[in-house]
Amino acid sequence: MAMNYESGFQADNADLASPGDTVEGAEQPGRSRNRLYWIIAAIALLAIIAAAYYAFSGGAADEGAGEDSQLPTVTVIRPGSSSVEGVITATGTLAARRDLPVGVVGEGGRVTSVPVDEGSWVRQGQVLAVIDRSVQSQQAQSAAAQIQVAQADANLAQANLDRALQLVERGFVSTADVDRLTATRDAAVARVRVAQAQLRELRARNARLNIVAPASGLVLERNVEVGQTVSAGSPPLFRIARGGEMELEARLGEADLARVSVGTQAEVSPVGSDRVFSGQIWQVSPLISQQDRQGTARIALPYAPALRPGGFATARIVSGTVTAPILPESAVLSDDDGAYVYVIDADNTAQRRAIETGAVTPKGIVVTGGLTGTEQVVLRAGGFLNPGETVSPQLQGSEG
Repeated sequence: MAMNYESGFQADNADLASPGDTVEGAEQPGRSRNRLYWIIAAIALLAIIAAAYYAFSGGAADEGAGEDSQLPTVTVIRPGSSSVEGVITATGTLAARRDLPVGVVGEGGRVTSVPVDEGSWVRQGQVLAVIDRSVQSQQAQSAAAQIQVAQADANLAQANLDRALQLVERGFVSTADVDRLTATRDAAVARVRVAQAQLRELRARNARLNIVAPASGLVLERNVEVGQTVSAGSPPLFRIARGGEMELEARLGEADLARVSVGTQAEVSPVGSDRVFSGQIWQVSPLISQQDRQGTARIALPYAPALRPGGFATARIVSGTVTAPILPESAVLSDDDGAYVYVIDADNTAQRRAIETGAVTPKGIVVTGGLTGTEQVVLRAGGFLNPGETVSPQLQGSEG
């Protein structure tokens, strides 16, 4: 018997369908389910892609953030430029402005008296030391006696000449005799003058046995004692600061020396003292030392007990107004090569920069060379950085 497959298929579907449904209506739920599965699969695929993208981008960001967090953070400043009073700081040695060495002028001998000491004020011509003159005194007395002998001979020669002149008119004495007596008288008078000159010479030599002050001033050194034997070849017995005037022999670099002149004001602070003394430059050295390329500026100072020759002092010399960067002391470092700072470049890398420093002001240290003022200079902790190290700079005032 022939079989109707279509009717059989429809009958089977009819059995599966609910009452009242047609065959076409029974096929629609199956298609909806398939479509739903595809939508869910597409959503899941998009979710997987989004999760993978987030994981990749987020991990890279976290890695970058982790690297940034490992970089050392340093505070930097841009110092700019400021107008400051130009001050040159120099050191030097205190000394007498006019140091007068006093030694033996005469033949010397044994010292019998030293009436002055170091630190004494003396006037010009005052006796500083007395040398024994017992032998010289006897010589002077002998010379004085020789004058008397010569004067007696001269008086006798004059008397003989006077008598001869009276007798020559009567013809008892010839003209030749008068000439001879005149010559004798002249020779006797000359011997008197020679004896007088010898006495004056001895007295002058005796006077030179006294060591006297050539000028008024302060006795800085006394190198002689009573009983000491001295001579013309002996070292100076005394040193005197004329008028008590002092000076500081300030050593300046070649560039700084060109910025000062005679009359420039200066303030001097001796080492170990908190006092400041005002003075002015009275002489600028015309020479530069070939060894250290420095010269000397001599600063005149009035007398003060705290100014001791031979001591060290610091001078602040006013040299006009300059425009230069000013850095806090924490930013300036130094080593055997000199002063330097760390500058952060465009790649956030620390670079060592040598600088030249000037005066120290209440605002900081004046930088006279090496910086323009536009750089990012490490403010603190520069001593812990190495050249070429990458850092995370933080401009001062922008923290937080």
